[in-house]
Amino acid sequence: MGGQTWEQAVQWLRSQPDQKRLVADCYYDDPLKEAAERYYNGEEWQSIRSYLPTKRGAALDVGAGRGIASYALSREGFSVTALEPDPSPIVGAEAIRSLARECALEIEVTEEFSERLSYSDNQFDVVFARAVLHHTTDLAAACREFYRVLKPGGRLIAAREHVLSRKEDLGSFLAQHPLHKLYGGENAFLLEEYEQAIRSAGFKLEHSLAPFDSAMNIAPRTLNETREEIARRLPVGSTAFSKALQNPAVWSLVKTALRRFDNRPGRLYSFVADKV
Repeated sequence: MGGQTWEQAVQWLRSQPDQKRLVADCYYDDPLKEAAERYYNGEEWQSIRSYLPTKRGAALDVGAGRGIASYALSREGFSVTALEPDPSPIVGAEAIRSLARECALEIEVTEEFSERLSYSDNQFDVVFARAVLHHTTDLAAACREFYRVLKPGGRLIAAREHVLSRKEDLGSFLAQHPLHKLYGGENAFLLEEYEQAIRSAGFKLEHSLAPFDSAMNIAPRTLNETREEIARRLPVGSTAFSKALQNPAVWSLVKTALRRFDNRPGRLYSFVADKV
């Protein structure tokens, strides 16, 4: 089934009775307004909100997809520009326009790719990219463009990026991805490649958030669900350990251990960087 468009892949996924949970977890369900509102109220966005700058200025949502993050940024008080090259009315630019009209939100939509932006230098206070960097054909070029269009003091938030421990693990990651077999287009980089691309563009990398460091990477699971799952995997004492994980100090130690030993291909990291 390879070679389909992204819209066709999502339509196929939505037609499968056994994939309803995945569709909802990815915010591919309709009505789009309800999916966007669910994202806005979820733990992922609550975590992202904590990294947003206090000043509610201009925000660029890169690879905006259906517009769920554009919706959230607009609800937060930002003046939003959504960058989405796919014109699709289901998963692309036209879906964002429809969502903005229905919700009476002022979201400007631009249909182009992230490696070369048409915006002026120093135009945005925030560049937000959700699951975007691992799709880029030129990671370093994309980061340079994000840096260029940010104002001095502006912030890049790159959320939910797939990370590899070894280049040889890419095949394993792609084989297990639920949609790659339909449309292709998935990818993952080494952690150091992301960090190097961000720093080389001129950014000060403030946070490199490992899979269990932030709800950004854990969603659609909640933090509590994740702790309970970790506890269940222990041979004994899962109930007591689950309670212990509620202690911030214990959770911090466990996260440190997980970061050292977690080598799952395609695990999610998020990055927060400033233009200084």
